[in-house]
Amino acid sequence: MHESGKVTVLGFPCNQFGAQEPGTNQEILDFATSKYQANFPMFSKIEVNGDNAAELYQWLCGEIADDEGQHPIAWNFAKFLINQQGKPVKRFHPKVTPQEIEAALTDLI
Repeated sequence: MHESGKVTVLGFPCNQFGAQEPGTNQEILDFATSKYQANFPMFSKIEVNGDNAAELYQWLCGEIADDEGQHPIAWNFAKFLINQQGKPVKRFHPKVTPQEIEAALTDLI
């Protein structure tokens, strides 16, 4: 979060789940912005599980397990909430919507 209390969403595409992100980074960005009006920073495609998992996801998954106690990412659109001090405070199932996350955000802002 920014000092002003605003939330920043960061997107990290991954093709490890049913080959849902087979395109190039530009194709993924174009799709997300045209179909879903995504207006947040979208990073290059990464791996989130396994030996080649990005260091960010190795750290996030090591810090917070999912609701079933599992550390690997189960599916695309898993979400992590990180506080202003850079500490992961909550992990959300892929099907949890941004609207459902609002209550947890309110506690941090």
